[in-house]
Amino acid sequence: MTRDGASASAAATPGGPRYVAPAGRRASVGRLVWRVVFRTFYRTKIVDADLVPSTGALIMASNHSGLIDGPVVMGLAPRPAHFMVKREMFHGISGAILRAMGQISVDRSVADRTAIGTTLAVLSRGDVVGVFPEGSRGAGDVSSVHAGVTFLALASGAPVVPVACLGTRPEAGGPGTLLRPFSRIAVVFGEPFTLTAPPGTPRREANRLLTEELRQRLAAHVHASSERTGIPLYGMHGPTPHGVSAAEAAPLVAGTTTDEPVEDAP
Repeated sequence: MTRDGASASAAATPGGPRYVAPAGRRASVGRLVWRVVFRTFYRTKIVDADLVPSTGALIMASNHSGLIDGPVVMGLAPRPAHFMVKREMFHGISGAILRAMGQISVDRSVADRTAIGTTLAVLSRGDVVGVFPEGSRGAGDVSSVHAGVTFLALASGAPVVPVACLGTRPEAGGPGTLLRPFSRIAVVFGEPFTLTAPPGTPRREANRLLTEELRQRLAAHVHASSERTGIPLYGMHGPTPHGVSAAEAAPLVAGTTTDEPVEDAP
C-alpha cells in the first residue's frame, strides 16, 4: 500500500528499471474535485457512460480541442483516470495539482520511457489511463493521431474507449481560449475496442494500420457525437477528414443509444 492508502503497481522493461504507478486514490480525488467544479460552473452532459467497463485496465482516448479537455474528461468519466499530461504543465501550482491528482508527466520531444513505463504500470494494476492521441489542442476532429496509443494498447492488451469531448473550445476563440462559465459541455463515451496486430504483418506496418484504425474509429465517434448532441467542433471548417460528413460517420459508431435523452442545442 502507498502512504495515501492506495495500492501501487510497478511495470518493468526487460533489463530496465521498474516504474511505479501513481496511487489510484489520487486520481479518485481529482475526479471528484473536477466533477464538482464542472457540474457547478458549466452545463454538463454525460452520454453513454455505461459503455465504459467498470473494472479492468482501460485506455480512454479523447479528441482535443480546448484548454480544459483533460479536467473535463477526468471529472465526468465514470472511473478515475491517470492522464498523460505534457511536461510543461508540471511547474508551480499547476504541477502541484497534477501530481496531487495522480497525473503522468510526459516529455513530448522524445520517446519518454519513464512516462511509458509509468503508464503501463497503471494499466498493469487494472486502472484507467487517459490520452489525447492528437497530441496537442487543435480542431478536435481527429484528422491525425500519434502512434503512442497504439503502442500502449498492444503492450498492455487494454481495450480502448473512444471519447468525444465537445463544447470546450469557444466559438470565437482559439484552442487556448478559456471557456466562459455556464457554457454547454458534453462528454460522449463509445464502445470499447481492442487493437490487434494482423498475423504475419511486419511490426512497423501493423503499427501504421492500427494507428489509422484508431484514428478512424475516434474520428467517426467524435463527428457522430457532435451531430447527436448539437455541439459543433468550432475549430473545424469544411468537411470532416477524408470527406466524411458527420451524418455519414454516425452509422460507424456503435452504442449511440442512451436511456437519458440528449439535450437539444440552445
